[in-house]
Amino acid sequence: QVTGVLDDCTCDVETIDAFNNYKLFPRLKELLESDYFRYYKVNLQKPCPFWDDNSHCGMRDCAVQPCPSDEVPDGIRSASYKYSEEANNLAEECEEAKRLGAVDDSLSTETRRAVLQWAQHDDSSDSFCEADDIHSPDAEYVDLLLNPERYTGYKGPDAWKIWNSIYEENCFKPQNVKRPLASDRGDDGGHTFYKWLKGVCVEKRAFYRLISGLHASINIHLSARYLLQDTWSEQKWGPNVTEFQQRFDEILTRGEGPRRLKNLYFLYLIELRALSKVLPFFERPGFQLYTGNKSQDAEMKHLLLEILHLAKSFPLHFDENSFFAGNKKEAAKLKEEFRLHFKNISRIMDCVGCFKCRLWGKLQTQGLGTALKILFSENLIEKIPESGPSYGFQLTRQEIVALFNAFGRVSTSVKELENFRNILQNMR
Repeated sequence: QVTGVLDDCTCDVETIDAFNNYKLFPRLKELLESDYFRYYKVNLQKPCPFWDDNSHCGMRDCAVQPCPSDEVPDGIRSASYKYSEEANNLAEECEEAKRLGAVDDSLSTETRRAVLQWAQHDDSSDSFCEADDIHSPDAEYVDLLLNPERYTGYKGPDAWKIWNSIYEENCFKPQNVKRPLASDRGDDGGHTFYKWLKGVCVEKRAFYRLISGLHASINIHLSARYLLQDTWSEQKWGPNVTEFQQRFDEILTRGEGPRRLKNLYFLYLIELRALSKVLPFFERPGFQLYTGNKSQDAEMKHLLLEILHLAKSFPLHFDENSFFAGNKKEAAKLKEEFRLHFKNISRIMDCVGCFKCRLWGKLQTQGLGTALKILFSENLIEKIPESGPSYGFQLTRQEIVALFNAFGRVSTSVKELENFRNILQNMR
């Protein structure tokens, strides 16, 4: 039922489906399986900064696979992190991991040198914005392919509290305007809410729609990779149509589902636009995807540029010139508010009780934050010289990995929607 033109855009759903599912998605999938993009550095031990919360999810699927019984290769904790081995008491960490279930952060021996090179490359770059906490002794590399985003059983009051905090405190929304379908309140079918949303400036409306699109995308992943069978011999993951319908069916959600999906497409357009804009940064001969494997690095850079050129060729891009286009002083103030609200959302991710959900939540918010940074830095990107440092604009490896993996998640959601459409048609 989600068809036609999207609000605040000149683009339509069908154009995105055809472009993503048959051109972009297969190439992006290949890129994200490469060594450079599969390892993401993250600190999952940070305490929640907003409320006291020790409610770690003890369920097995919230874990990101336990720490192996033999010790984690020391390549991850190499000298490049400037921390002594005492700061990482492995035995203690493995015990804690076995008890709760933690991220599978084990790297194969072959990647040790590569990890060292990545760290040195990042240290030497004139970072535009320091990615949060990657130099903490608690930050570790995670293999994203070993820890896929999928349904974990993390739901109910704890999960609701996270999303409620994001929407109620960070989407520019006044307290007296109630969200549609919010629990324990009288609902007027969203009439008051959508009247408010229509009345705010395009930037604030876009902010809400980006968060709603991210929420929809995450819910699609959980519905598409659901634990369908769990026996002693095997676990079977696959699409759960009932779960999908509960979140997106027009009748079951009283019209909200299709709006959520349109917001997913809006998020897709924003992140795609960022990829098309950042091409000059990656095109420089001096930019390399350092992993220590020269031939693979060259091959992946070629694929990366192919994806970015493809992104640029998309015929109906979002026009970000409508953002912050008014009075310069007001625009600068609004842009700063935008940035701070987004920063706050990334901090809320440290309150997520399920480690796997926290990992993917942090990665996707950082990826979207990087996309927004690119869109707000257009003038700096245009001035990047072909050789030498890219003064004024810089992306760290952390931001690059987050940017492409976050877009990979949204691209996967659009692809999964096609799959759910086909399943539902066959059921009729």
